[in-house]
Amino acid sequence: MSRVRGKNTKPELTVRRVVHGLGFRYRLHRKDLPGQPDLVLPRWRAVIFVHGCFWHRHEACKLARLPKSKLDFWATKLEENRRRDLRNEKELMRMGWRVLVVWECQLSDIQQVQQVITEFLLEESGGDREDAAIR
Repeated sequence: MSRVRGKNTKPELTVRRVVHGLGFRYRLHRKDLPGQPDLVLPRWRAVIFVHGCFWHRHEACKLARLPKSKLDFWATKLEENRRRDLRNEKELMRMGWRVLVVWECQLSDIQQVQQVITEFLLEESGGDREDAAIR
């Protein structure tokens, strides 16, 4: 697991290119925010997390399957990752940040990702939504 990168992954770099190409500027991995969001857009009071489907347990995704060996270890580890993500998102929202989660498997449709990111960043308030995710 030491070779697994937490930052600058291919999905994260793809989302960065999309956000930058749309004309938005951002900061990376701010340590003072819960979960160190992948992209932080202070002007819009918004954060974007780019989650790998396996590591963050994307529901109903074929990439989120459990390994066949050491099932106890992996089930516990991956469930804790999911719980930590939820805690971080709730804390960010409590602090007044809007949260968008982009899943690795959804990057195959870049136009949809661009549209969702644009709508998310340009909405004036967080609305009644607690968080946003590309579905």
